[in-house]
Amino acid sequence: MAAAPPPNPRTGSLRAQLPPCYYEGFLEKRGPKEKVARRLWTCLCGNTLYFFNNAKDAHYVEKLDLSGFVSLIDDPSRDRNLEAARLNLRMKDGEIKLTAPNLEARELWKGFLYSVVDLAVPTTLTLLPGQLHMLKEVVEKEKTRRKARVASRAPSSPLSLPLVGEIPACFRPVSRTEAEVLLERHPDCGNMLLRPGRDGTSLAVTTRQDLNGSVFRHYRVTQKQQGGYIIDVENPIPCPTLHDVINALVEKTAGTLQPFILEEPYEENITFVSSNDENGERTLHCAPAGPVSRAPALPPKQGTDKWTLRSHTRSPSSSPRSFSPSGSPSNSMKRLVLCPSPLSQSLTDELKQKLEKRRTSQE
Repeated sequence: MAAAPPPNPRTGSLRAQLPPCYYEGFLEKRGPKEKVARRLWTCLCGNTLYFFNNAKDAHYVEKLDLSGFVSLIDDPSRDRNLEAARLNLRMKDGEIKLTAPNLEARELWKGFLYSVVDLAVPTTLTLLPGQLHMLKEVVEKEKTRRKARVASRAPSSPLSLPLVGEIPACFRPVSRTEAEVLLERHPDCGNMLLRPGRDGTSLAVTTRQDLNGSVFRHYRVTQKQQGGYIIDVENPIPCPTLHDVINALVEKTAGTLQPFILEEPYEENITFVSSNDENGERTLHCAPAGPVSRAPALPPKQGTDKWTLRSHTRSPSSSPRSFSPSGSPSNSMKRLVLCPSPLSQSLTDELKQKLEKRRTSQE
């Protein structure tokens, strides 16, 4: 089977958009319809091999999906490079010949390919403990990736039917898998919950019990056109309301099934995060308890300062050095002057008297 080239090597094939890369390196590749092998940078991303012209290319030139994997066989034939090690990758639609730089690289490629295809670490290869640990991590990552992929492809089923009456406290808008996780994670909160059905037009009850491990059961609950609900079992159980659905299951099991009531926790104290101005370290603090204390009000200003800003105006009747009264209009020129005091007033009067005496003597 020839590796399929991307539909457009310039768009939709960025390396950053590929699944996680588990292993990469140069391999010589020759497909069933190719006469000459090409040396390509090969990346095992997810369960697909992506081929690039060199290690720095952002777009792959070919890819090979390993879902059609059949076998992986060593090729004992000699290569022009005596250190190289050949490998035949057999797929459902053909065989692809690969050449690794050396025997150790071939063993590693075989280990990673088997781990991704079988989702298990191979035990027949000659690998070091550290390399086996790497393969174990790859198996776990690939299992997680495939589960997430299946979950993302699952069709969503929002509840489209109007519910009659009050909704029981054990109702949770979750899927079947999420319901199982909730019941298993919180066994002390109950073992039965009500949820939307997969088709979006019905409801379902999920239960969990212990019998050498978790045992889950799912019961369909449909709504009747004339009102009420029915538990769809071999002998259908009619119920007027959803509360009666839950009560019926509790009674039928002699109280073994109990509604799942998960009380969400609330914080008891107010906390906040602050940064240290010196080292920038962020710390979680707890706000002090007790009533909020208000800052005391500032007392009103009393008295006046000795220094004030006053306007100095010039007028024909005023002396060039006289102080303008506080009520006089101010011009654009403002000066900082000393407010009149008894001492300054006496000095001013004395200065006026001396000026008058000097003027009289001159006349």
